[in-house]
Amino acid sequence: MSSPRALSDIKRDLESFVGSKIRLKANRGRNRIVEREGVLESIYPNIFVIKLNERKIERRVSYTYADVLTETVELFVYDKQDFEIRIASANN
Repeated sequence: MSSPRALSDIKRDLESFVGSKIRLKANRGRNRIVEREGVLESIYPNIFVIKLNERKIERRVSYTYADVLTETVELFVYDKQDFEIRIASANN
């Protein structure tokens, strides 16, 4: 049973990017894919929170590490040169 190990690896990967600019791509079902940019705000034992600034409204969304494991949510972090790096995928 490798799932708990994979979830802890995803959490550990995300911990190093707290405060970083992130782009997320979430599959909301029925061919609805949402892409947003924000900041990885905080990490909790079962979820992580991303702060979004959309149309001058500050919003927070949370996802579970299982969402990343099942690739319902894909996360990309921006480095100093604004290149995207895919993080915390189940295949890495």
